[in-house]
Amino acid sequence: MPSNQTTKSDASRIQSSQARGGKDMSSGGFAARAQAAADRNANVASSKTGSSHGPSSGTQQSGQQSTPGKR
Repeated sequence: MPSNQTTKSDASRIQSSQARGGKDMSSGGFAARAQAAADRNANVASSKTGSSHGPSSGTQQSGQQSTPGKR
């Protein structure tokens, strides 16, 4: 990964620093944007290497849960 792209480690440091400083931790804040950039960069890197970390790689889980007595 080029050195000018945000990594997940970079995003983690940014989030930690922002939280300790009492800064904006909302979904539109800098920490969230850094995390989104890191996620995008990781997805691009994994698609180039052919690895997949998504739900389709491996076991499948159903989104339904049964609750006894309720229908």
